[in-house]
Amino acid sequence: MSRTNPTMWTQVTAVGLLSAILASGGTYAVVQASQDEQPVVLDAAAATTSANASPAAYSPSTDWGGVAANVSPSVVAISVESNAGGGAGSGVVWDQDGHIVTNAHVVAGAQQVQVTLADGRSYSAEIAGADPSTDLAVLTLTSPPEDLHPITVGDDETLAVGDPVMAIGNPLGLSGTVTTGIISALDRPVTTEQAGAEGMQPGAMAQAEPVVTNAIQTSAAINPGNSGGALVDGSGALIGINSSIASLSSAMGGQAGNIGIGFAIPVNEVSSIAGQLIEDGTAEHAFLGIGLSDATADQDGATLYAAGVTMVEPGSPADGAGLKEGDVVTHIDGERVNGSLALVAQVRQRTAGSEVELTYIRDGETQHVTVTLDVRADS
Repeated sequence: MSRTNPTMWTQVTAVGLLSAILASGGTYAVVQASQDEQPVVLDAAAATTSANASPAAYSPSTDWGGVAANVSPSVVAISVESNAGGGAGSGVVWDQDGHIVTNAHVVAGAQQVQVTLADGRSYSAEIAGADPSTDLAVLTLTSPPEDLHPITVGDDETLAVGDPVMAIGNPLGLSGTVTTGIISALDRPVTTEQAGAEGMQPGAMAQAEPVVTNAIQTSAAINPGNSGGALVDGSGALIGINSSIASLSSAMGGQAGNIGIGFAIPVNEVSSIAGQLIEDGTAEHAFLGIGLSDATADQDGATLYAAGVTMVEPGSPADGAGLKEGDVVTHIDGERVNGSLALVAQVRQRTAGSEVELTYIRDGETQHVTVTLDVRADS
């Protein structure tokens, strides 16, 4: 037997069909966690840093001073001007051609963009492409210097909970700030959305819809202004782009700064989207073709939180694979799906054309199906 909660995600006709609404100046947002977790408030202008390392992040084998010295030249400060005012964020040097990767919400609505390197040199930049759905954007320096230091790109598939990490960025205008922590969780489904104009700080630039991320959660201190900055491992390789932080709701005191829960976009997703933005100025997104709600299913005397299928779009990959309304998806590629948001985030992280195995419950029976994700039509 399965039960669905139709109040959430029932309008999602394409898994992952969500776009960003964040702001580098400090827009507040609600994190929708899995069904069995309570929502928390996200600061969409996620930045990083305070200079104090968490004791849990200490590793005698990691030379954090050396990591900071090697990585800092690859992290930039970004300032923008728009009709709404000014804003600030962070970014990473992607290649020798002058491409800078940052968050889409950092440059949303920007009319002028200035990028300042770690050594203080400042350059005008243009937006090569932005993808609000993943909250990623690429800038191009108008006159890039020859001595840029592209960041070393890592692989988020090798990460484990407890690994030490460092966040580098431009929090509160304090460029070159570094903080250390650990990976607190992987595949954390979070969404950020505007909580209303009263939650915005001066100069914040908002977008229209939520961003869904299958995020890396970290304890490294992240604060407003670090959006678009680097999250690196102990070798200095980029493992994520810092994008948002959890903060307490106004009813609980309304702390807007770091409380030890930050989120980053995994680097493999960053690489895929950044490459497309550099090449074409736009990015394709994976499409499954189902409507979703949070659901539960009874299995072997236990209750499983999962994602319920509320509709299947005709001709979609889901339709071709035989999924039906009422199916309850519990796993994707062996990973637990404990709510509709988790499935949205998992599909968003993948690329069009990739195959996924879905495990679902229909009429009390567990079934498996392989689905080839398509390109979302509006890509």
